Amino acid sequence: MNFLAHLRLGPDDPQQALGGLLGDFVKGPVSSMALPDPVRQGIWLHRRIDAFTDRHPLVLRSKARVSGERRRYAGIMVDMFYDHLLARHWTRFADQPLAIFTARMYQAVLAQQTLMPERARVVLVRMAEQDWLGSYAELQNLHQALDNMARRLRPDNRLPGAVSELERDYSDFEADFLAFMPEVIAFAEDQATALRESADWQSLLSSASPSA
Repeated sequence: MNFLAHLRLGPDDPQQALGGLLGDFVKGPVSSMALPDPVRQGIWLHRRIDAFTDRHPLVLRSKARVSGERRRYAGIMVDMFYDHLLARHWTRFADQPLAIFTARMYQAVLAQQTLMPERARVVLVRMAEQDWLGSYAELQNLHQALDNMARRLRPDNRLPGAVSELERDYSDFEADFLAFMPEVIAFAEDQATALRESADWQSLLSSASPSA
């Protein structure tokens, strides 16, 4: 899942939300990270959600829709496609309007820059200042986001123009996403409840979190 999805799936707490964004930028065991407890909990939830997503049959089906020439980038593409679809179908999966939700998340991100590794800070501040989350709803902006990502990869990568694959098979990607989203929401809520109700959540971070 990408930024917008992780924020929607994570708890409504600024530090846990930051952890949900930092999951792609930090490595190693969550239990030993020198970060506030809620941030570490958000990273743990991010990793649990990613593990659930990566092996889910509906997500695997979406990845299989990607052409052979771009298959190695299917994970990146489907993550971004799903954020686009979440933005387009936001009212199905959230009570708060997207613009209000993203403004609140941007405020939380900008207020916590001292907790971010530098690489994450550069990306997340740019995300907030340029409204990446809200812009994903428009295919034109999704084209730009993936093409910008392609420029950070090796020169001969096949990621440029990847959104054409979503456009060509839009209804099927959309059907996969709409079937998957209720399942990952339920999973994320269960994981957040387990973390909140655990008598020894520090042990839970050590024993059940991938160390990506």
